Amino acid sequence: MTASSAPIDVAVGILMQSNGDVLLGQRPMGKPYAGYWEFPGGKVEPGETIADALKREFVEELGVEIVSAEPWCGVEHVYPHAHVRLHFYISREWRGEPQSLEGQAFAWQGNVQLTPLLPATIPLIEWLDRLRYCCA
Repeated sequence: MTASSAPIDVAVGILMQSNGDVLLGQRPMGKPYAGYWEFPGGKVEPGETIADALKREFVEELGVEIVSAEPWCGVEHVYPHAHVRLHFYISREWRGEPQSLEGQAFAWQGNVQLTPLLPATIPLIEWLDRLRYCCA
């Protein structure tokens, strides 16, 4: 895929606990950027809204039901394998405890220390820190 191809829409969720900790998942083996950490999510299927894709992906990947999620920001990034348009949502309300349904590791993080981070995720950490800790 090249930079000139149409971007793939991806719904991305940031589960945020009341203390500001966020959930990151590690990309499983067999996927591009295996071993890199990212916020969970996945491709928006034809005919699906971004919010519906987010809810579906969280059930499939983590066994978590998103109760509410607010749109936060959008980022386009061109990887060697894909041009993606990432739609980030923040959820502070969900049902269930995250489970590793796709064999991925995951971790709750306050000050994000995990490496390597997926390239499109890196600039968001600073923005997210401002959101989480601006008014504390």
